[in-house]
Amino acid sequence: MAMAMAVPELRSLPYRAPFTKFLLTLWVFSFVGEACKDVTFYVPSTLEADKIIGRVSLKECLSSADGIMPSDPDFRVLDDGSVYPTRAVVLSDEKRSFTIQLSDSKMRKQKEITVILERQKEVMMKRHTNETVLRRAKRRWAPIPCSMQENSLGPFPLFLQQVQSDSAQNYNIFYSISGRGVDQEPLNLFFIERDTGNLYCTRPVDREEYDVFDLIAYASTADGYSADLPLPLPIKVEDENDNYPLFTEAIYNFEVPESSRLGTVVGTVCATDKDEPDTMHTRLKYSILEQSPPSPGLFSVHPDTGVITTVSHYMDREVVDKYKLILKVQDMNGQFFGLISTSTCIITVQDSNDNAPTFRQNAYETSVEENTYNVEILRIPVDDKDMVNSANWKANFTILKGNENGWFKITTDPATNEGVLCVVKPLDYEENRQVTLEIGVNNEAPFIRDVASRIPTMNRAMVTVQVRDQNEGPECKPREQIVRIKENSAIGSKINGYKAYDPETKNSNGLRYKKLQDPKDWVSIEEVSGSLTISKILDREIMAPRNDLYNITVMAIDQEGRSCTGTLAVNIEDMNDNAPEIIQDDIVICKPRMGYTDISAVDPDEPIHGPPFQFALASSSPEVNRIWTLNQVNDTAARLSYQKTADVQIYSVPVTVTDRAGQSATKILRVNLCDCTHPSQCLLRSRRAGITLGKWAILAILLGIALLFSVLLTLVCGVVTAQKGKHFPEDLAQQNLIISNTEAPGDDRVCSANGFTTHTANNSSQGFCGTMGSGMRNGGQETIEMMKGHQTLDSCRVAGHHHTLDSCRGGHMETDNCRYTYSEWHSFTQPRLGEKLHVCNQNEDHIPSQDYVLTYNYEGRGSPAGSVGCCSEKQEEEGLDFLNNLEPKFLTLAETCTKR
Repeated sequence: MAMAMAVPELRSLPYRAPFTKFLLTLWVFSFVGEACKDVTFYVPSTLEADKIIGRVSLKECLSSADGIMPSDPDFRVLDDGSVYPTRAVVLSDEKRSFTIQLSDSKMRKQKEITVILERQKEVMMKRHTNETVLRRAKRRWAPIPCSMQENSLGPFPLFLQQVQSDSAQNYNIFYSISGRGVDQEPLNLFFIERDTGNLYCTRPVDREEYDVFDLIAYASTADGYSADLPLPLPIKVEDENDNYPLFTEAIYNFEVPESSRLGTVVGTVCATDKDEPDTMHTRLKYSILEQSPPSPGLFSVHPDTGVITTVSHYMDREVVDKYKLILKVQDMNGQFFGLISTSTCIITVQDSNDNAPTFRQNAYETSVEENTYNVEILRIPVDDKDMVNSANWKANFTILKGNENGWFKITTDPATNEGVLCVVKPLDYEENRQVTLEIGVNNEAPFIRDVASRIPTMNRAMVTVQVRDQNEGPECKPREQIVRIKENSAIGSKINGYKAYDPETKNSNGLRYKKLQDPKDWVSIEEVSGSLTISKILDREIMAPRNDLYNITVMAIDQEGRSCTGTLAVNIEDMNDNAPEIIQDDIVICKPRMGYTDISAVDPDEPIHGPPFQFALASSSPEVNRIWTLNQVNDTAARLSYQKTADVQIYSVPVTVTDRAGQSATKILRVNLCDCTHPSQCLLRSRRAGITLGKWAILAILLGIALLFSVLLTLVCGVVTAQKGKHFPEDLAQQNLIISNTEAPGDDRVCSANGFTTHTANNSSQGFCGTMGSGMRNGGQETIEMMKGHQTLDSCRVAGHHHTLDSCRGGHMETDNCRYTYSEWHSFTQPRLGEKLHVCNQNEDHIPSQDYVLTYNYEGRGSPAGSVGCCSEKQEEEGLDFLNNLEPKFLTLAETCTKR
């Protein structure tokens, strides 16, 4: 089965106005046109779209051609002569030809090149006799390429092609189609005649909306038999240049520095075209139509990429700071018949530091009063053409010459961009009556290279400062003056003092001096001359630090009362007035672990009068010289060694040390040669062996004795008073205040109406003189009961029980036997107290213990912990509560003492 397509004649086709104009133009050019050499390409029968066929040499035909137009719309020709099919083309004939029309619009010339497409011939191979003969099978009908022009003007329905089936020779065939444009959107765009197979289009089509329609053609008999398989029938919509290229932005804004070099990229513009890509309809060219200001031309645009670059380096922001470009974009590769669009581009010229700041005049003059500082004396304006308030405009001032002493400082006022000259250190009219400064100015931003190579980057001006005189007081210069005085100088010696001067007369006449500060009050100052007189012996060694200067503050006063102060630094020269001194006093040497000990000496004088020291034994004793030897270790130390046969004891070793100037001193060292492993052991033993009482301990003992005599005096007075007629019971004076530490019920003592008879717990009438103490046993030791008789401490020792005097004696006793004198009481308590202390000083194995009774030195205050050791039977929880429960006899005694 074969397909056939009928194409209408050219005269029957309608043309749009642009195309008609193009034909008329070709007709005009044809009068002067010339034919060039024909070009033949051998191609296959089927040509693929956008696949190069060959290349035609356009330059040989017309070198100045600016218009290229193929006569066949199925082909397109590029500027380099490349020929491409615009769609898939099937060569039905052996040959197919078309012309390429070249035109030069300026010279009004036109030439033509004929392109012949000739099908490649197939080489038939001879069949061998033994090969199988292939029979021709029934061919399936194939699609015939079909296209239609975009935006066609009709007339409609517009015939496209005819579809025929080989089965129509044998059957009565009916044709139908389906697909987009038939029974799919857009509906009813195509239809086919049922009997003839003619395919029609009913209305214009926009390629940008539908670029191809894939239809399916059917061939069937009247009874519905499909004579052939469905035939795919693609219909391509041929593009027409009906869309203008459009810039992506209506106004482009770019910035470029005014110091840009040639070829600097300013920015890129871009345009789009909705027509078919990769065709002449979408091949765009960019150009600049207009520049404002017009002269000179500073910018160009790349025709293909749209990149805008600079073509001149004469941009000056101070002259023109903004440029306006009208840009054009044209399709059809920029040919004159292409569609055109325009856009605006605003290019702002950025400021560069190409203008140096300049002074308005070359010289300035100002004045300032002497001794004045931190004041503004001059403002210096400058001019700069660069952008205001930018780093290219802001001035930076510098004092180039004349400010070596740092009197002046210049800054920039940020508001006015002026240079502000200030005095920061007081000027002296007598020294400098006029100062000339050289001021330079440049910008904060550096200059661009081109400008820096052509003009100087720093502008200069001279400033003359006149110093005005001022009637000022005396001057103390320098503030610190140094004077030397020898140590131990004689009192009344005179030395030079501090010297001030009058800046007007340059001398000290008429000035008076006064001493403001003298820490040691070593010197006095004369009011008129200012000289110093030594009033005390100067001792360098009492200064702290010793090598520092001794400062004396002096005030100088003129006749008008104006003053200044200065410091007189006294350097006291050292004299060798101090002998070296050995540091150690007591030395402990552990024998035999230590064979020697090192001793060292110091000298408060300066090093010139100090070490090296010489050490020597100063003893006349043969025994000391035999046992001890002294060897030099370094400049300030020596080693004291002993003989191995020396006994363990304390030695007195005199050692003499001499400085380099011959000043010497002898010191007796107390050397304890001890049998120990560490010196601390011997020190501990010596503390335990010796008992020393401090002055506070002695004072406490004396106060205790005085208190004891006061108590005795009170008792004696009481006895005398009783003998003169006081009718108190006889045993009252013999009663004692007893502190009873009880854990069991104590004795009940009740005062009877007829006397002071005490009743015990067993209701026996007993008269007691006084119990020295009864209490519980603590630590295995029982309290002591004092009584008259032959009982001892051991007779009353019963563990864990309390005993009264009755229990110890085993019977009654009379009240008369209970009266004792103080001597009897003292003779009774002393041996028993000693016995008590002896017992308390032993542990359970009757070995002397170091934890009980020890001797302590007084250290200035009592211990907050109270008593320690086993002898303290008074517990922490016991206080003075017993004073609230005193016995009746004591109350009577208290009343008697109060009445006295």
